[in-house]
Amino acid sequence: MRLTKLGHACVRLQKDDRTLVIDPGAFTPEGDALDGADAVLITHEHFDHFDPDRLRKAMAENPALEVWTSRVVAENLADLGGRVHQVGHEDAVTVAGFDVHVYGEDHEILHPDVPPIPNTGFLVDGEVFHPGDALTVPSEPVRTLCLPGNAPWLKVPELFLYTREVRPERAFVIHDGLLNDNGLGVMETAVGNAGKQLGKEFRRLKPGESVEL
Repeated sequence: MRLTKLGHACVRLQKDDRTLVIDPGAFTPEGDALDGADAVLITHEHFDHFDPDRLRKAMAENPALEVWTSRVVAENLADLGGRVHQVGHEDAVTVAGFDVHVYGEDHEILHPDVPPIPNTGFLVDGEVFHPGDALTVPSEPVRTLCLPGNAPWLKVPELFLYTREVRPERAFVIHDGLLNDNGLGVMETAVGNAGKQLGKEFRRLKPGESVEL
């Protein structure tokens, strides 16, 4: 399987002739992010993960394109009928030939007085886990973690603790679209140090960079 990091929180997974795209939001500048996709996974409704206009356009252009997502996003796309599938914690589904296990229920806290919105993380083929905006630890091993590198809800010590809990074989940074070059440098150092503690490869993929898993 090939993993390609796109802008911010978006990744593309390819296996054989099948393509799965996760979280193509407004901070994903690649105009072709959804080209050739067989299915899309959306973790939650925040605009940096879910761009309804972009997704609707892609679905209009490709009548076979389907979406698996959280309750709120599914409700937003309800007019698209059976092409949109709601999933939740501990669901297991087959999506475009990929085995997808769903973990997580809530977004990380953004405001102490506001209840968290739904957030669904996706473990694909027992290999790649994309947690969305939550520090969810799946109940099965994760070989490759899409690691949030920066967010209003995230502190560096939490990044260290999260990687210790998940203990992936490798981690590639996502959720870095808010950072300038200075911030990227600080974040890359923190992520690299987290990997060194576990003796693993943790690093940032640049947008457009791919790895073979």
